[in-house]
Order: sequence, then C-alpha cells, then structure tokens
Amino acid sequence: MKVEIWADIACPWCYVGRARFDRGLAAFARRDQVEVVHRSYELNPQAQNGDVPIIDAVAAQYGRSREQQVAREEQAASMAASVGLDFRIGGRVFGNTFDVHRLIHFARTRGVHDQLLDLAFRVNFAEERSIYDRQTLLDVAVEAGLGAEEALRVIDDPEAHAAQVRADERLASELGVSGVPFFVLSRRYGISGVQSVETFTRTLEQAWTEQTTA
Repeated sequence: MKVEIWADIACPWCYVGRARFDRGLAAFARRDQVEVVHRSYELNPQAQNGDVPIIDAVAAQYGRSREQQVAREEQAASMAASVGLDFRIGGRVFGNTFDVHRLIHFARTRGVHDQLLDLAFRVNFAEERSIYDRQTLLDVAVEAGLGAEEALRVIDDPEAHAAQVRADERLASELGVSGVPFFVLSRRYGISGVQSVETFTRTLEQAWTEQTTA
C-alpha cells in the first residue's frame, strides 16, 4: 500500500503531522508493507529569502494580528511537545523552500530522504537556523548522509530535480490538495491536516482492508 504525503518544510502542522503519522503507522500491523512517498508542496512559491520574521510575514499574509499569529505558534509548539518534538516560537524567518524540496528529491536517489526531511524540520523548528541559508542547507545534507560535493551541485543548480518538485505540485492540484499536510492512501483516502495518531492507524487499516478485498 502506498501513502503519499504532501508537506512543506515551512509548515509547522506538517512537522507535527509527520510525527503523528509515523506513530500511527507504527501501530499498524501491516506497516512493513506500506510504502511512504513524500511529495513536495510550497505554501509560498513566490516567497523571497530574507530576514523577515515568520510571525510578521504569516500574520500579514493571512490578515492576522501579530498576537493572533503568536497564539498559533504557541498552539503549534504545544502540539509538537505532545509528540516529543522541540519547537521554538518566533525566531524563524520567512523564505522559499523550493531548494529544500529539490534537495529532498535528490536525497531520495541516495536513500536518505527521510533523514534529510527530519533534519530539515528540526533545523527549522527546533533550532531556528535558516534552512534557506546555503551553508545551513549544505550542512543538513551532509548530516543526512549526502556527499558535500554532490549536494552542493544540486543546491547550486536551480534546475536540478526542479521537474520532480513541479510534478508533485501538479499532482497535488489534480487531486484537489489545497493545503498541507495532506495524506493520500492508495489513491482512495485523503486525510487533511494534523489528525490524531488513532485516526491515522484506523484509516490505514480501512484502506488496507479495502485494497486487499478489491
């Protein structure tokens, strides 16, 4: 059974949702027969890298006050803590995640995309280092298990694995995915947002039963 997960590194709900899904999958009896495919999604494809604080940028984007956005950050931090994740509030900057997605696609060819995805989330939310910084992204790639030279070639070539990122985003549009995290199970079930661990396990069981019955 295939599970496709659309997510963006800049999305705090994706950070929490990934952890909850992993727990739900761990509780699924047929977990060793599930293929998990991580797909690219950009919340802000037109974003420019810079030093604008994430709270100010997102508040402006969605028409919220700074206080309202801080409250959402606090909510995300609480949810992250509930699954054992560190989350620092307010220190991140706004930026463009296209290069991160390209690098994750490259990491898949080397079998270390899960490691890179986990590290990218951790750097962004737990350490508040800028994942949009070239050196930071390279450091994360090396820590995940990629060679420094090959990772740098991908980072510095804007077309490297760009087609795969765009293909993921086209597929999301075709399937009606309009926000992340979004989980698609066997192209039969869609789960939107940060659901409970039990919901993920239950839906995996239901999708598996229907697939094997069919």
